[in-house]
Amino acid sequence: MGRLGLIAADFMLSFMWVWSGSLTKLFVVRYLGYGSDPKGEVLKYALQILVLFFFVWVGKMTKGGSFNPLPTLANAISGSFTGFLFAVAARIPAQVLGSIIGVSLLKQTFPEIGHGPRLNVDIHKGALTEGILAFVVGFVTLGLAWKDPNNFFIKTWISTMAKLSLHILGSDLTGGVMNPASAMGWAYARGDHITKEHLFVYWLAPLEATLLCSWVFKLVVRPQKLKEQQGVDDKKKSD
Repeated sequence: MGRLGLIAADFMLSFMWVWSGSLTKLFVVRYLGYGSDPKGEVLKYALQILVLFFFVWVGKMTKGGSFNPLPTLANAISGSFTGFLFAVAARIPAQVLGSIIGVSLLKQTFPEIGHGPRLNVDIHKGALTEGILAFVVGFVTLGLAWKDPNNFFIKTWISTMAKLSLHILGSDLTGGVMNPASAMGWAYARGDHITKEHLFVYWLAPLEATLLCSWVFKLVVRPQKLKEQQGVDDKKKSD
């Protein structure tokens, strides 16, 4: 898939992502009538796991399409400078635009859908929460990609459970978004997308955490790679 195809995939996945979460909640609460029943929460999270598996599979089929700027940025950092510029100037804006249009059409179709994630604590606690969540999920994702890149099911299962657990932990504080594009879509619909709270909590904190995660991961993994390579070289010499 070429660069234009990757941009289109990012746009469509971001569009579909904001719809999937809201429609899952609407299906469980409104059509099944569970409301705040514990059974409804279990069913909702089970459906979210299936949805995450679907999006990971689509991302693999599109050879890298993503609905989240954070993994896009993390992968771009470890690549070439041209790839980094492409991610920052084209892919991430496409993800943001897809989320904004997706939320706009979603609210027109289902006015009762709600207003999306909101900050329920002060700006410092919110930024710390989103930063920690983004750091942890980024480290898990990078670790799985490095340790066992070919086992799709196990890798996706661990990554999905980690993201879902972190989302639950942060849901009462910031919504546990861990996705600046999705947060921008909902904030744009509410009209508070250029506020200090939104920019600090849902953009600056997770992006800085992603950069820090990539740097720390390289520091941890590089010595291990060198050690493994040295072991291979020593074995060849002994043979």
